[in-house]
Amino acid sequence: MADTEHELHDFDRQAVWAGFSKLMPISLFVVVFGAAFGLAANQAGLSDSVVLAMSALVFAGAAQFAALELWGEHVSLVTLVITVFAINARHLLMGATLYPWLQHLPAGKRYGVMMVASDANWAMSMQAFGNRQPGMGLLLGGGLALWVAWVIGTWLGVLFGGAIHDPKALGLDMVMGCFLLAMVVGGDKNLRLLLIWVVAACASLLAYHYLPENSHVVVGAVAGGIAGTLWMENRHEH
Repeated sequence: MADTEHELHDFDRQAVWAGFSKLMPISLFVVVFGAAFGLAANQAGLSDSVVLAMSALVFAGAAQFAALELWGEHVSLVTLVITVFAINARHLLMGATLYPWLQHLPAGKRYGVMMVASDANWAMSMQAFGNRQPGMGLLLGGGLALWVAWVIGTWLGVLFGGAIHDPKALGLDMVMGCFLLAMVVGGDKNLRLLLIWVVAACASLLAYHYLPENSHVVVGAVAGGIAGTLWMENRHEH
């Protein structure tokens, strides 16, 4: 069993392509949301090249929309960085939950894979790992599919514009959240993962009520990450 577990991190071109193909359906929604961002960024006064570069290099929809809200309001760079970090702090929890498999990869591959980690491909890879199946191809291939869709969507929004004025009115802002919830509910069930989510949720709720705005994202992610680190997975357990 130990050898099988050790091989779950392995991936090749075929596995990456399979992950790419599996995430293509949800990528269609990402194209639409990316188009909404391209339009909003254009209306905020950003040049086409800056908008496309932001989507290609940052690849974080919620954080990019938040940055647009602060853009041009004489907000300091430090405030902007803290806001983006707070929104993306959930990646700390993602990294902690993926560590049992990422640790076997060379540093270059490890951080290369995590460059395209997002909610959907992380959830699907965790579901695969929980079912004792290789998931790194899903993480990398699925991430590439989502990244391509996000960049294409941004380009379409910049190019055409006007098609989507309010993505929230269409419920498009909830697509990724609902997909993530479905993957978590359908994934592996064990006491360790339950504890991680409970700790993260409780810490986030407390921070939401008693700490400054957006701090609940950071607190929840850090608390869940610490819980996952302290209780390392027993690989001999089913």
